[in-house]
Parts: sequence; C-alpha cells; structure tokens
Amino acid sequence: MARSARKGPFVDPSVMKKVAKAKSSSKREVIKTWSRSSLILPEFVGLVFAVHNGKKFIEVFVTENMVGHSLGEFSPSRTFKMHSGQRQTATGANGGGAPTATTGAAPAAPAPTASK
Repeated sequence: MARSARKGPFVDPSVMKKVAKAKSSSKREVIKTWSRSSLILPEFVGLVFAVHNGKKFIEVFVTENMVGHSLGEFSPSRTFKMHSGQRQTATGANGGGAPTATTGAAPAAPAPTASK
C-alpha cells in the first residue's frame, strides 16, 4: 500500500542532513547510508550514495529517472545464481557451457536399431 499523501515521502532525517551538508559544500563526497527505504527526491539528483546491501556498500549515482524510487532498489541485496531448470542444461550435453537455443521443431527421434 502506498504512503499517505498527507504524510509525504519517507526520507530518513539523517540522509536529509547529509544531503544538505553535501549540497552546501563545494566538493562532492559519497553519502554513506543504511536507509534503503528512503525515497529519492529531486534534491538528490547528481549526488552519489553508498547504499548498504547487507554485506557491502554499493555506489549509486542518482539521475532524474530515479526520482520517486527507493535507494534500496538500486543496491541488490541478493545474488542470483541460476534457475533450477538451468542446472540440467549447464551440466548437460553441450559441455557445461551456455544452454542451447531451442527451435520450434520437435527433437529428432533416435535411430532405429537393427534386430535379428
């Protein structure tokens, strides 16, 4: 459910304090934050945030297209390995490389064996 318009967007007060400090100074520093749920405001455009993903900090350069999204969306916290169906093709007939492309044709039937 969306946040009430009366309350306004959620931004951690410590993040706002760091943004105000970074805007007033002449040099651009990376703003370190653990607040993944803070929304990106138009004042954040052009700044660099180091967003914690649970293990390390990932640097996020804020652009205009990111306004309205949360900081955590740009710092993935989970590592994608592969889908379970891809395990069979990765260790299958093609030598462990990339999965083979499938065409619309049915697979070829095995050759009949000669019986006496």
